[in-house]
Amino acid sequence: MSSSFPPDTLFGLQIPLAATFGLQGEAVGDDQARVRLPFNAAHANSRGDVHGGALSVLFDCGLAAAVRSHAPTQFGVATIDLSIHFVAAARGDVVCTARCERRGRSISFARGEAHDAEGTLVALATGSFKLIER
Repeated sequence: MSSSFPPDTLFGLQIPLAATFGLQGEAVGDDQARVRLPFNAAHANSRGDVHGGALSVLFDCGLAAAVRSHAPTQFGVATIDLSIHFVAAARGDVVCTARCERRGRSISFARGEAHDAEGTLVALATGSFKLIER
């Protein structure tokens, strides 16, 4: 898996929402992606845990990156469906690991999981995405 992309991009694409949340692309390739959401108190809930909405952004970007991992700068995606199951509160940085399970000519399917700084599984997600050539 590769991680050599300009620092102001998520695997070669400028995605303003990803930048707003400070998402960091750690690795992409072989139908997989790993994306980090650094902890930011502005993205916390009333208990100080990472807000579910921030985890949704992480999964949307992380699963999409796995879907376009075969050609990260050639394709963008449109999210068709994203389903998330929250299983524990997230504390500190959260890392999404995602895998493209099936890539069709235009529609692809991915799944992923997110672990917090302590290694706790905090959420699972599946999604379908439309590939859009750039």
